[in-house]
Amino acid sequence: MWRGLLAAFGRGEFTVDGVASLLGAAARAALDRGETTPARRAVRGAGDAGTLVRLFLLGDPVPRAEAASALAPADLDEAIGAGLLVDTGGQVTAALDLRPHGDASIPDAAPWWVLSDLEVGPTTRTADREHVLGTGAASLSLARAMVRRPVDTLLDVGTGCGVQVLHASGHAARLTGTDVSARALAMARVTAALSDVEVELLAGPWLEPVAGRRFEQIVSNPPFVPGPPQVDHVYRDAGLGGDGASALLVGALPAHLTEGGVAQLLASWLVTSDDWTERPRTWLAEAARTAAPGGLDAWVVQRDVADPALHVGTWLRDAGVDPASPEGTVLSERWLDYLAGEGVLAIGFGFVTLRRTAPDVPGTVVCEDLRQSHDDPLGPEIEAWLDRTAWLAGHPGDALLDARLRVPDTVALERGLVSTDEGWDPVAATLVRLDGPQWRHDVDELGVALLAGCRGHLPLRDLVDLLAVAHGRDPEELAVAALPVVRDLVHHGMLVPAGGPT
Repeated sequence: MWRGLLAAFGRGEFTVDGVASLLGAAARAALDRGETTPARRAVRGAGDAGTLVRLFLLGDPVPRAEAASALAPADLDEAIGAGLLVDTGGQVTAALDLRPHGDASIPDAAPWWVLSDLEVGPTTRTADREHVLGTGAASLSLARAMVRRPVDTLLDVGTGCGVQVLHASGHAARLTGTDVSARALAMARVTAALSDVEVELLAGPWLEPVAGRRFEQIVSNPPFVPGPPQVDHVYRDAGLGGDGASALLVGALPAHLTEGGVAQLLASWLVTSDDWTERPRTWLAEAARTAAPGGLDAWVVQRDVADPALHVGTWLRDAGVDPASPEGTVLSERWLDYLAGEGVLAIGFGFVTLRRTAPDVPGTVVCEDLRQSHDDPLGPEIEAWLDRTAWLAGHPGDALLDARLRVPDTVALERGLVSTDEGWDPVAATLVRLDGPQWRHDVDELGVALLAGCRGHLPLRDLVDLLAVAHGRDPEELAVAALPVVRDLVHHGMLVPAGGPT
């Protein structure tokens, strides 16, 4: 049947580009907002192509004859028997979500299709326990953050319907996915088959199916939602309580990485003090022990923070439960009681990137907020961060003073001025990266002068010495003060080695 569907999708141009062309920009944008009428109007009289859009993207009932024509050469009754469609008495509706998908960053990629359960919401339906998510915001954010450098082996932990496997197929030679849900694995097999992607799919919890194996890259969109220690929905709840799923994976993944291997996952952490990094740093300390004999580089990026009430309401709605309904009220009380008992002030959400280093290379751990607007894919920035961290590891301590550095063209200096009787007096200077995450660093006047000399011609040591002479400062004391600032600027791509971009 699936081979027949592929033929039907090709003939009906049921692909990302084909649907976009059929709908037009305005109707496509409206559909992305959940407004179906413009799309419905756009496909009137569009024949089999319009029927496929109505059936699978709009959720409309379609007369059997029209559905049979659009799906040919696949057999309509076989599709109904397989659970893809349901016969409602002369008409057919979709029982599962099957939609085209793509990745513009992979050149010449073949069309993809993703099979998952139908979307849920308070006005439609509530998620079942074994509900399988499709191409949601979280899965797409991880795909956009994925490091895309060529690797031989890649593991997707908690593969769900197989979205991450598709996005990894452009750079990984051998793909493996694991999931505790048999239903999810069945859908992932269909997703891979329709999309002509070969993947090894293994059943079991967490990393048990790949015990003793190591991979060059690991990605995971796990059931990371902090809540009571129970499983109402497999895609969301780990049953470990609180942020146990994130803690488990961060601690366990390094042991499954090859030397130089990179793991990336979506994670949440309970914020129980003024320092949101407290819990992630505890996990990373355990992760560093499991990485032995190598070290561990880690970058924890906090993208969002929610208070407990917002957190609970968000995830109840995500499962199709209205928080104001009788069921929602009971669940809200249970969740909020649990979080209060754990002393939770807020819940943080973001990305964790881990890299297993060589035995003689000490690891670097950085936790930082990235809640500012950032529309670009995060993946290239993560790749650059890994490169910059490796470069800094090769220049430990005072060795950094021998490096020639430059300020890239994508960095600007902003000055704050206040009005005085004599005119405008400077009160602040901020270094700003104009691309990527648009990092900002406040710098003093000595820092401004030092950066002005970073043109890639002189070693940092000579620049510090010249600055010390010009300002009557001790060169050693100035170097001690400058080194941590310079390291931070290199980490954020605001200073780069003179030999080329990093």
